Amino acid sequence: MAYKEKGTKRRLRSSYITSVISISLVLFMLGLMGLLVLNARQISIYVKENIGISVILKDNIKEVETRRLQKTLDASEYVKATEFIDKETAAKEFEKELGEDFISFLGYNPLRASIDVKLYAEYANPDSIAVIEKYLLKQSQVKEVDYQKSLVHLVNKNVKRISLIILIFSVLLFTISFTLINNTIRLSIYSQRFIINTMQLVGATRGFIRRPFMAKTLLHGIIGALIANAMLSGVIYLSQKELSQVINFSDVEMIGVLFLLILVIGLFMTWISTLFAVNKYLRLESRSLY
Repeated sequence: MAYKEKGTKRRLRSSYITSVISISLVLFMLGLMGLLVLNARQISIYVKENIGISVILKDNIKEVETRRLQKTLDASEYVKATEFIDKETAAKEFEKELGEDFISFLGYNPLRASIDVKLYAEYANPDSIAVIEKYLLKQSQVKEVDYQKSLVHLVNKNVKRISLIILIFSVLLFTISFTLINNTIRLSIYSQRFIINTMQLVGATRGFIRRPFMAKTLLHGIIGALIANAMLSGVIYLSQKELSQVINFSDVEMIGVLFLLILVIGLFMTWISTLFAVNKYLRLESRSLY
């Protein structure tokens, strides 16, 4: 009899460990997806905010007018940064790209002074840039506005496409994750179906029977979420150490929200799965358990 009890306890312990490991791995996969979404957003912002607009200035305008225009741009809500490039600097950069001294060949410097403008990501789209371009062309100091329209369209198109793909993949992964956790908990409850039946036979109420199972699986959900978050912390640390130029998880608040979300998802999935699994065996008659 004692041997059977030890065997039962061993099986239950093994079932609990398997349940926690399964939950933590599934939540870890969801967390990786969350990190991918966060980093994809940051990459999107980085790319958009590096789309440059060159504001070409007219010849012979006074320096004070140039500085006034630059200050006006810096104060604008859509401008992230500006940089003034004089004719000499522009010539040096063009000469470096060309590999030849074009000024000696032409006998003069045909380039104009300009202000390079970087926009905030939310304004780096075709419609907003078109409005900004019209505004700039109305300024007396501005000769023309130059930017790569095709690049702006391409970046925004690809960002939307990638966002849609990530959204679809996230929904799919969430569904798979819920199914895996649900099956894990169902198997765990299945191994204890006779305990549920015995409790029913001695007159325990359904709420009383559910309580220990709910408490135990919620604890498994918490432990699984903590393990998943610990593994995600390791991934973040290694990513920052080895791939800092490509991947950046500097938004501590968003990562904190992600970790909290993993915990909430872990609790919700284990709670709802346990509720359905226990209710299933509460409805079954004794002969149907075999």
